[in-house]
Amino acid sequence: MSTTKKLPDSVQGTVGKAGSGYPVPADLATPSDLKPDEIKNVVTAVNPLVADAFALYTKTKNFHWHLSGSHFRDYHLMFDEQADAIFESIDILAERVRRIGGTTIRSITHISSLQTIKDNNDDFVPADKMIAELLSDNQQIARNQRKAIKTADDNNDTPTSNILQELLDNTERRIWFLFEVSRGGRNEL
Repeated sequence: MSTTKKLPDSVQGTVGKAGSGYPVPADLATPSDLKPDEIKNVVTAVNPLVADAFALYTKTKNFHWHLSGSHFRDYHLMFDEQADAIFESIDILAERVRRIGGTTIRSITHISSLQTIKDNNDDFVPADKMIAELLSDNQQIARNQRKAIKTADDNNDTPTSNILQELLDNTERRIWFLFEVSRGGRNEL
């Protein structure tokens, strides 16, 4: 038997369909001083970033595990470092969504419905193609992070904007490393 709970005034009338991220089930309705539309806009901007972080993490680990060639050690270590940073961002973003009164990723199916980063299921990817693909994916994430920062700013959510700015800085660091590696060339002393 289910009982109806009285919701806080800040979330009255905001319960929505499963998987949308906002409005939320009554039992997950974290009170917030943000307006319902502000929460919805921020959640709608951030949840795809969570999905993309999962997708990019998986792709980066895939490339880390299936790497071969003369730069194996350097790329292997770089991919692992980048994957760790991406993985850390997932929890940061997902918990931020919960703190403002939204819900976030629930399953692999949910991730695939929101992700903009394409999976790579090829049996073999040459190292230079891995670098190019990760560079492009990180650039796409940076663009989406910038859009989400604007959305957070436009919806009075400075803490989310600040978190996204820090994560954008980390993304730009990955872009820088991948770009420099992609240039190839000889290492002269």
